[in-house]
Amino acid sequence: MSTKEAMLYKKRDDNAVDCYLCSHRCRIKPGKLGFCCIRENIDGVLYTHTFGRLIAQHVDPIEKKPFYQVLPGSTSYSVATIGCNFRCDFCQNWQISQIHGSGGTFKQGMKCTPQEIVDSALEAGCESARHPMKHAGE
Repeated sequence: MSTKEAMLYKKRDDNAVDCYLCSHRCRIKPGKLGFCCIRENIDGVLYTHTFGRLIAQHVDPIEKKPFYQVLPGSTSYSVATIGCNFRCDFCQNWQISQIHGSGGTFKQGMKCTPQEIVDSALEAGCESARHPMKHAGE
């Protein structure tokens, strides 16, 4: 389940792809990975290697999150995969965020569907799972 065609990219005539997932806007040549080390160009198609494979999942107080103003005093369900588009010297999660994809690295973590994540958040009583935030302009 972990290798899946990526979203947010554009194919180019030279078999390279332009990835639009983050602000790095990587141009990825065939056989190469993006800066995040989890999105790979395979024969002109961009794939993500971490779909449905979590390296971490936690229930945390909402105050630990960047959206702490939402539902104060509640809990939030956090999930993570390997890889990151930053290289922070002070990263508290560097052991998982800075894993570089190669060989069996992408198989790290536990298999989990999007529905299982939602179900786990609801089962854990995470209030943010019951109140989806609206996007600006809605």
